Amino acid sequence: MQGDCLERMKEIPDGSVDLTVTSPPYDNLRTYNGNNDQWGDHVWKSVLADIYRATKDGGVVVWVVGDATIKGSETGTSFKQALWAMECGFRLHDTMIYEKGFVAFPESVRYNNKMEYMFVFSKSKPNCFNGIKDHKNVSYGRKVTGYDRCQDGGKKERHGLGNICPEYSLRGNVWKMWNQSRGFHTKHPATFPEQLANDHIISWSNSGDTVLDPFMGSGTTGVACINTNRKFIGIELDPDYFVIAQNRINAALAA
Repeated sequence: MQGDCLERMKEIPDGSVDLTVTSPPYDNLRTYNGNNDQWGDHVWKSVLADIYRATKDGGVVVWVVGDATIKGSETGTSFKQALWAMECGFRLHDTMIYEKGFVAFPESVRYNNKMEYMFVFSKSKPNCFNGIKDHKNVSYGRKVTGYDRCQDGGKKERHGLGNICPEYSLRGNVWKMWNQSRGFHTKHPATFPEQLANDHIISWSNSGDTVLDPFMGSGTTGVACINTNRKFIGIELDPDYFVIAQNRINAALAA
């Protein structure tokens, strides 16, 4: 859908979306063809409240966001958005990190920023979690031994004591990914990796579920939905980016 998500989201029925994977145009770090000049809390507060309305009970929202640095201080907008989502009724299910394989804006007075937050909100307990197990265990093939420390200072037998350590276990909540596109292949200035969208879609939804991206941009979430057999609802304000997203999604459908 092309248009303002504040208006177009009204067309989405209550409790009809299983998962939202999106990255809002935070803190006006880029102008997106001049179409986010009016971006601010009056927008993201309304969007988050409407996402809550449209999300099924047990549905999940992945909100990928960072902060601008203004007059020497990070804005903290990302945290404000997370707290507002909780006020809307969401649980803060996990605070994840997207570690980028490059530095977009090198710093001279602080360490280079190579990360964005991936807040995972849930409307009550998530309906599903298909955890990706690709962490290589250094103890693969050995027996699980030893004890874990309890909160009271005591000890308890380690979970799975005596079992053989598997080759792979659940990955952590810091995802380091190289963004292959970075705007060069999609003509959009702020894409996130298709693998990032793909892995969240696999993790928090099932085949045939409905996924929303109210800030569709170049259509990365939509392409990942096609590749993972999910239904997709995308909204994009900028007509030029909407055409780019349409073309990418149609190409994925034809592949």
